[in-house]
Amino acid sequence: MTMEYQEAAVGAGLPVYGPMVESGRLSAGLDYYKPTMSQLAYEQEPGAEVTFTFHNRGAQRLMDYVDPSDLQHRFDQLQRRGWSQDELDYLGSLRTSDGQPVFKEGYLSYLQTSELPAVKVAYDEVADDLAIETTGEWALATFWETVIMSEVNEAYFESYVQAHGLDPLAVYTEGDRRLSEKIAVLQQHSDIKFADFGTRRHFSLRWQKYVVERLAGECPENLVGTSNVALAHSLELKPVGTFAHEMPMVYAGLADARGKDIRASHNHFLQDWYDTYGEDLSIALTDTFKTEFFFSDFTPEQAIAWRGVRQDSGDPFVFGERLIRFYEDLGIDPGTKTVVFSDGLDMDAIVALHEHFSGRIKVLFGWGTNLTNDLGVKPLNVVMKATHVRDAKSGESADTVKLSDDNGKHTGPAKLVHDYESVYFAPGSAAAI
Repeated sequence: MTMEYQEAAVGAGLPVYGPMVESGRLSAGLDYYKPTMSQLAYEQEPGAEVTFTFHNRGAQRLMDYVDPSDLQHRFDQLQRRGWSQDELDYLGSLRTSDGQPVFKEGYLSYLQTSELPAVKVAYDEVADDLAIETTGEWALATFWETVIMSEVNEAYFESYVQAHGLDPLAVYTEGDRRLSEKIAVLQQHSDIKFADFGTRRHFSLRWQKYVVERLAGECPENLVGTSNVALAHSLELKPVGTFAHEMPMVYAGLADARGKDIRASHNHFLQDWYDTYGEDLSIALTDTFKTEFFFSDFTPEQAIAWRGVRQDSGDPFVFGERLIRFYEDLGIDPGTKTVVFSDGLDMDAIVALHEHFSGRIKVLFGWGTNLTNDLGVKPLNVVMKATHVRDAKSGESADTVKLSDDNGKHTGPAKLVHDYESVYFAPGSAAAI
């Protein structure tokens, strides 16, 4: 971009356009649930191998704007650099509510001395678009999910703006106007609480940082933290996140590879998670194998012990009512529990959900794409999912499956999805596939 633009952007208080220097750091594209999941994988499934595969669910053709060789170069650089000592020191500084380290010394040493698996960027003839994949030790390969999604967005939108002859300053100005409208609403609803979940599909890290800085300065009562590890560190905010669909998906895949009961693997994972992180990170994601299965599998003892749950697909109003009824049926006061809504939220949905459930259950919002990629340019709809697992001891392998409350979000081979549905929705079933 020209020097004139740079000066205009600085004068307007907007971020200078283009990738941040910090985007060359692993934590810049990292959500907090990545190291928490990685540590559990390191402790419970050392050596387990997982493949993560990128998928573009949107209509935009990425290769119209993203150079595969440039993207490969970005990932190769990040792989070579790995974790910096500063990043590891930050993770090591994080403490639980009772003052214990969140991340253990042995785990941090493992990160310091281990090399991330390679990422392969190629052309997919069937999809006529980018193909991105990585395979490696689960505890290491997991980090690439949000990093790859973040970098794809960085590359895509920088090129898109240039290719369409858009004025970068005008794009940022429009984004700033929309952000100001959100802030005005939030300032009228100081009891709305949310965390920034926008790393995976942001417009750019520069823009995400700008958004979070404004929110922290102008809506400090609303903003409870950010999922972005680098921003939490640099802006001295609380890092927010627990686990993603990946964990129960991989647990089930490993059970399948071992010929064990995949249905039982879900609660096995929940037990391992709570044993590792306790109440501090006890927000359970409900829709890996559809919400109704979750409610049948979440024991009364777990419902009492865990702080709450996160909704990520389906109708949030129907879900919230179902959750309240679930707690009431167990004799638990819903007002003592938290529901985190995190599925495609915009400002109107946040206000409506807050008004509907306020005073009945604690409500928190995980606000993603509409917060960090609302500038008048259509956001991407991309994901990076765990697709294949390999058991370290037996060498047996299996594909993974997700059964979302939105049928369009199911992942996995069609036959295996059908097989999983037959197992997860057969009451009392205990079966390997």
